[in-house]
Amino acid sequence: MHDILANQFKNEVTRLGVTELRTPEEVDQLIKSEKGTVLVFVNSVCGCAGGIARPALSIALKHSVRPDAVTTVFASGDREATERAREYFAGMPPSSPSFALLRDGRLVKMIHRSDIEVRDPQQVAALLTGAFDAFCTGVAKG
Repeated sequence: MHDILANQFKNEVTRLGVTELRTPEEVDQLIKSEKGTVLVFVNSVCGCAGGIARPALSIALKHSVRPDAVTTVFASGDREATERAREYFAGMPPSSPSFALLRDGRLVKMIHRSDIEVRDPQQVAALLTGAFDAFCTGVAKG
């Protein structure tokens, strides 16, 4: 049953065109090779992931300014990939769901579970699009 639900939660994100990273090697390959911005969505089975974070991602990806790559790791299943992704979130505590925006492999914006669970999807999408506007337009403004 857990695998069926996990796949459903993953598909909710990958159908948006988000690249799923399932191994530490896939995480390293994408983050180290991508020049520009990468959004990493740490997906999970918790209620705020399904009720807020995944809908917020869907809304944010309709924005005119987007990261060069949009990826996801699944904290509730692909633990090694999630741990590797978190190594790129320097100085940040583990948080799921969460969003990390990296520019040339370095963390520039982190949206933690504590930022997500107190907002609705539109408000979280606004946090994401604000980060996209600040960091995904060629020159970081913030």
